[in-house]
Amino acid sequence: MITVAIIGILAAVAIPNYRDYVLRGQLVDAQNALSALRANMERHFQDNRDYQSIGTTFISPCAAPAAAGSFAISCPTLTATTFTAQAVGSGPTNGFTFTVDQLNVRATTGVGAGWTRCTTGWTTRKSGC
Repeated sequence: MITVAIIGILAAVAIPNYRDYVLRGQLVDAQNALSALRANMERHFQDNRDYQSIGTTFISPCAAPAAAGSFAISCPTLTATTFTAQAVGSGPTNGFTFTVDQLNVRATTGVGAGWTRCTTGWTTRKSGC
């Protein structure tokens, strides 16, 4: 009976910590995708002096929505000189929203239940930054 109680206590501590660990790994998908998209947008801007698509020949990396893990990647703001890329979580990452703009200003605009939002960048752990 004591063994069962000990296993129950260990499971009560280990399972939530493991879930947080797995979720932290999924958040990296969005952050990597946004970093890559930002780099591609800067490359497109250097070549064309415009973040938007130029005709049908020079297509902006933001032109088509993409996915990274359980995150939908899009550019809700896209002008000739500015852009904001956004990753919105679904499923296990529901509630998480990350953004980055042309100035590399990174922000977390939404977090999942029980998580603390990082006010100066992307949330990378349950306690925030």
